Amino acid sequence: MSENTIIRENDGRVDELEAFMADNYQIVECPLVHRFTPGMYIREIFMPAGSLVTSKIHKTEHPFTVSKGKVAVSIDGKDWEEFEAPYTGITKPGTRRILYIIEDCIWTTYHANPSDSQDVSEIEERIIEKRENNLLKEVLKNKKLEL
Repeated sequence: MSENTIIRENDGRVDELEAFMADNYQIVECPLVHRFTPGMYIREIFMPAGSLVTSKIHKTEHPFTVSKGKVAVSIDGKDWEEFEAPYTGITKPGTRRILYIIEDCIWTTYHANPSDSQDVSEIEERIIEKRENNLLKEVLKNKKLEL
């Protein structure tokens, strides 16, 4: 494993947080926009102010930008950092974020796409680590909702 890879030690706590959020708060819609250019997949998410959001787990190192808004971010229980647009950073493999959205936020990630695939499911297989959150599944099942 590369020294640039995030070693997550708090996945269980983040799973608990996700389940608590789903059980006690209204689920917030965070629409995604997918864009493609030759050799690149661009994934943009809008997150409304006042939201608490957990990210997917990233498999790859890639750049990201905050092009609108302000967000507080914690990775694996580390100190909170604030990013305010315009901001550009690098995501390390293994990253799983908790984000508190201070102002409406647009967060964009940029991923190599050497096959020029436009199949989002196929690309997600390559860039996002699968994680089953059984606590969250149980809460959603009880509320008759799906992931």
